[in-house]
Amino acid sequence: MEVALEDNNLMEKEIDVELVAKEKKYLRGEGANLETLKDKKLKTQLASREKLYGKSAKAAAKIEKWLLPASAGYLETDGLEKTWRVKQTDIAKEVDILSSRNQYDIVLPDFGPYKLDFTASGRHMLAGGRKGHLALVDMMNMNLIKEIQVRETVRDVAFLHNDQFFAAAQKKYSYIYGRDGTELHCLKERGPVARLRFLKNHFLLASVNKIGQLHYQDVTYGDMVASIRTGKGRTDVMEVNPYNGVVALGHSGGTVTMWKPTSQAPLVQMQCHPGPVSSVAFHPNGHLMATSGKERKVKIWDLRKFEEIQTIHGFHAKTLSFSQKGLLAAGTGSFVQVLGDSSAASSHNYSRYMNHSMVKGYQIEKVMFRPYEDVLGIGHSMGWSSILIPGSGEPNFDSWVANPFETSKQRREKEVHLLLDKLPPETIMLDPSKIGAMRPSRRKEKPTRGEIEAEKEVAIEAAKSVELKKKTKGRNKPSKRTKKKKEMVENAKRTFPEQEHNTVGKKRRIGEDAAAELPTSLKRFARKN
Repeated sequence: MEVALEDNNLMEKEIDVELVAKEKKYLRGEGANLETLKDKKLKTQLASREKLYGKSAKAAAKIEKWLLPASAGYLETDGLEKTWRVKQTDIAKEVDILSSRNQYDIVLPDFGPYKLDFTASGRHMLAGGRKGHLALVDMMNMNLIKEIQVRETVRDVAFLHNDQFFAAAQKKYSYIYGRDGTELHCLKERGPVARLRFLKNHFLLASVNKIGQLHYQDVTYGDMVASIRTGKGRTDVMEVNPYNGVVALGHSGGTVTMWKPTSQAPLVQMQCHPGPVSSVAFHPNGHLMATSGKERKVKIWDLRKFEEIQTIHGFHAKTLSFSQKGLLAAGTGSFVQVLGDSSAASSHNYSRYMNHSMVKGYQIEKVMFRPYEDVLGIGHSMGWSSILIPGSGEPNFDSWVANPFETSKQRREKEVHLLLDKLPPETIMLDPSKIGAMRPSRRKEKPTRGEIEAEKEVAIEAAKSVELKKKTKGRNKPSKRTKKKKEMVENAKRTFPEQEHNTVGKKRRIGEDAAAELPTSLKRFARKN
């Protein structure tokens, strides 16, 4: 019995030590030195705030310990070895059988190049070939759910709120299909669409067409929410910021513009490159943006200050994609490069992490990380491929947010909850933290004439009702008391100047100034007061 108690005590001590180590990770640096403060009020406020920070760090450490059991992997090397020299064949030898199944090449040379899209849970993948091939694949067991041939050009594909519906930008119009391949809707108002993106929190299908028009359509009731002329010409670069729902477009002049459906003017217009922008990607936290240009540069931008924090030279990226853990994949030609943040979280410094070369002649069309898996999907001219990128996916999923194993009943309930929690288009803004905050006080509006007269009468009545003090003999005569009352009433009136005299005088001055500016030949036509 005593041995069991000792073992329990040892386990509790080990758990406490582990929690203390995890707690340090979530603390906001060293606490303030409160002993040097003389202001008692400030000292109390800072003490209570430090106490809250400690409680939140403890709660986060407990959640990580008990609710997030799996830890993210990462590729590490010893000595002079470099991670970007490790090949996919070397990784396949070391991983388990289930992980090795995520390395494959689907060769379909007659229908490429292919665009890819994943559901939020990473369970399903949608592939759209340029020559009309659409395929829906279950990535858990690698089963083909449905494939159809639309027999016309497909420029882009996108899932809607779940795997039951997806949209395809085809030659003339955009179409919405069901999971079984049935055509549900034909969206004719958009024209020939170049890019499609779905805003899952707002149930908006955003698209940009060949002539540079940006459209927002609500898929719950089918109405067009906004149609915006960007005025920047045709663009093939479009991405949605997951943090605030703002749509970013890259233009041929090197600018990146950010839009929301309730404004006909761009929220932000950034000059990112001297030449055309070839790709844009957003970090999952929404504070970082990566852009690539034709001048063989990839730039990292801090969207909180709208300034450039890093430039990566010598690499032209046709397509960019951020993973859930912050890795950046860039693809061009038949070569993929993955960049990792090698610095602390506060200062971002991306450097080469992994490389992968496709078969010579393959032209990469799109790269995209699969959620909750260390997998990178690559759509290219000969089909699509999948490679392993250790440390790219979030190891622990929240079944309330994205559940790869959800049943049909759970999916239906989740769909109802998503519709109930749907956000209106007005909530799309650069800083969504302003929602629910107090609006700053505006300048006091000018009172009306009736309000001024009412206040004036109240002030006069108050002046008349004031009781005068009884003074010494000779200073308390009725005539002097009446005179004093009149002075008090006149003082109350002076606080309310006559508005009519002021406006008439101002108009007279304006008329005189205008008449003085007229040439001599026209002065006889000026209005005389």
